[in-house]
Amino acid sequence: MKPLARSNRQQLKRLGRNLITAEDPKSPIAEQYRTIRTNIQFSFIDAPLRSLIVTSTGPGEGKSTTTANLAVVFAQQGKKVLLIDADLRKPTVHYTFRLNNYMGLTNVLTGSAPLLSTCQATEIDHLSILTSGPIPPNPAELLSSNAMAQCLEQLYETFDLVIFDTPPVLAVTDAQILANQCDGTVLVIESGGTEIEAAVKAKELLEAANAKLLGVVLNKRKHRDGGYYYYYQYK
Repeated sequence: MKPLARSNRQQLKRLGRNLITAEDPKSPIAEQYRTIRTNIQFSFIDAPLRSLIVTSTGPGEGKSTTTANLAVVFAQQGKKVLLIDADLRKPTVHYTFRLNNYMGLTNVLTGSAPLLSTCQATEIDHLSILTSGPIPPNPAELLSSNAMAQCLEQLYETFDLVIFDTPPVLAVTDAQILANQCDGTVLVIESGGTEIEAAVKAKELLEAANAKLLGVVLNKRKHRDGGYYYYYQYK
């Protein structure tokens, strides 16, 4: 991995504080994200990975931070990556990357904005963002629409990988809807925070939606030295 130029470092420091894979790519936590990336890729030896969703059982488990950093490490491989904020209820991706959210996914799905020109470039090479756009009254209906399926097909022609940040699976059906349309699903749970019953229920709901559940990210597990790191584990 090439060291960042000083000017590029200064640009990245303007991004959200949770993007450790961009701000400190040599850190142990960044290395854990690269391990997750490798494990995901090993799940697709015989078929291309084109789309991925990341969800959690409930709020506050680190889902959006995990999604953003995964998008960064895939882009660092040279892949053309699009991160879509499909959490149309409590979107956060535009905060993480410090982008405007005047136009986004909801505008595209309702036909009020063109898809590719609504995607925004970031300070990170090969990584683009499609923010949520205005919060709609019917998120699940939009995500299950024909327009969403058509968007995916169009994006596959432009990007190597499309990653979705989705709402928690136990809260609403949005993650299940997208999991059924995408190539793989990663579930984020919080070490010491997520109840076993909730994790099992989330897994069952995703499998009922015919999701290809790749594995689990055990997040916020405390290390012996008092720090925190991320750990990927197959189901």
